Amino acid sequence: MSHGGTACMPGHPQDGSACVKPLESLAAPLEAHITLPPNLLWGELFYAVQERQIYADSKTFVDLVPNNTPEVILEEFHRLKGDPSFDDAALKAFVDTHFTSDALPEEAYCAEPGRAIETHIDALWSSLTRHPRREAPPLSSRLRLRYPYLIPGGRFNEIYYWDSYFIMLGLEESGRHDLACNLVHNLAHLIREYGHVPNGNRTYYLTRSQPPMFASMVKRLAARHDRHAYQRFLPEMEREYAYWMDGEDSLAPGQAHRRLVRLADGTLLNRYWDDLCIPRQESHHEDIGTAEAGTCPHIDVWRNLRAGAESGWDYSSRWLADDAELSTIRTVDILPVDLNTLLHHLETTLAQAYTLNGQHDRARHYRDRADARREAIHAYCWDEAQARFGDYLWHEGGLTPSIHGAIAFPLYYGIATPHQAELTARLLERELLQAGGLAATNRHTGQQWDAPNGWAPLQWVAINGLRDYGEHALARTIAERWIATNLHRYTLEHKLLEKYDVFTNRHAGGGEYPAQDGFGWTNGVLRKLMALYPQTQTIPDPILLA
Repeated sequence: MSHGGTACMPGHPQDGSACVKPLESLAAPLEAHITLPPNLLWGELFYAVQERQIYADSKTFVDLVPNNTPEVILEEFHRLKGDPSFDDAALKAFVDTHFTSDALPEEAYCAEPGRAIETHIDALWSSLTRHPRREAPPLSSRLRLRYPYLIPGGRFNEIYYWDSYFIMLGLEESGRHDLACNLVHNLAHLIREYGHVPNGNRTYYLTRSQPPMFASMVKRLAARHDRHAYQRFLPEMEREYAYWMDGEDSLAPGQAHRRLVRLADGTLLNRYWDDLCIPRQESHHEDIGTAEAGTCPHIDVWRNLRAGAESGWDYSSRWLADDAELSTIRTVDILPVDLNTLLHHLETTLAQAYTLNGQHDRARHYRDRADARREAIHAYCWDEAQARFGDYLWHEGGLTPSIHGAIAFPLYYGIATPHQAELTARLLERELLQAGGLAATNRHTGQQWDAPNGWAPLQWVAINGLRDYGEHALARTIAERWIATNLHRYTLEHKLLEKYDVFTNRHAGGGEYPAQDGFGWTNGVLRKLMALYPQTQTIPDPILLA
């Protein structure tokens, strides 16, 4: 595979306003914080714990908080490691002695039987809120944020970039405007500190981002809370744009650098990427196993797994050359339709911000860029013969065969033509619509971002994109089915989940870990959809009974 760009090295880069300063009294001072990822901070201890599978989930260890300095803990580890009695159980006991978990207990996500789901969601925001003043010790892998923030829940005990946009929808509906403002200010802080919004606020996430939703959050903030948000966050939006466009000045046709690809005709489009090509810190054992199961060079597999994690779709047949084998992942060879739509939106938002700032030359520059990207999306991510949007394989010169929920992004952001929107609606209806909502893709592979699973963000994007193009009946059908799926599972378990099986509403599976409780974006989208479609709150048809 051709990657281009960064060499493989084990390191990391470095008035009228409703909320000008979010919860200033709760802002945390930012003391010096060690940003070494766990493999560099803990060295041999990290590899011993992860490779011997002391924990079933590789993310467990990298999220633990040490009870002492690395020097003290590692000195004790090196003293004990040569003892024949220092087996896996002893190593587990050693870690349990020297580290502490700060994860929320499972019962934090459950409601009392009979509690209205809106009441449950409104109360759950407080359980999912973390307070940086007391919850980011200097030796934790957690990156310090300035203001209280929302975690998704379950094993995801930190902020996540694109999750935050969908969480914001529900916070607004619940009247938690303070937390909605905090989300945007915290992401802005991350951009100022690190040059981009990391995948999550963990040291081991610093080498990648996630789908760039910051401009969309700024737009919501400007519309509802802060009329000066466009100007206020202009520097951060500009800096995020530079992150995604790094390398453009020297990039030759047919070449790639990090997240940017210049096609043979000079067109610039973007891809997902990660600056490392080693196993992910939080999935170390899993990534080694994936690479060993295939025939591709291990560093290629790891780079593409990491790039797939930046997409938020970790993992899906979208990225695979062979649906049956995760080791054939080829994320960096793909120009995704959703990513480029989001960057078009960032360009149009920058143009709007510069217009409001009176900087009309800069505004024109970004309008021209947005126009060029829109034309490129139509040229490369739309196939008229197949009557569909899709992801472009830039080496091979055509769309991947994957049909997936991200094809609704051009509708949600208004860059599809009416003709394209009508054909997209029919494709969604024909290939992805199921009894419980939209499936992520039309392929059953065992990956969690494939059928039979449905995900809240894809429902929201499709429903609202379809509404904007006059496809109200299909939008309502998707909303009714998704709301019913959530309500039925809630009546059985008194909680909301990360993802759902939209074919049968049995427990969703697939991927590297069990379906998680909580769950941030499920709560946000459901809360908003129930306000948008107040007459659809019914228990599902018996076909969905688990």
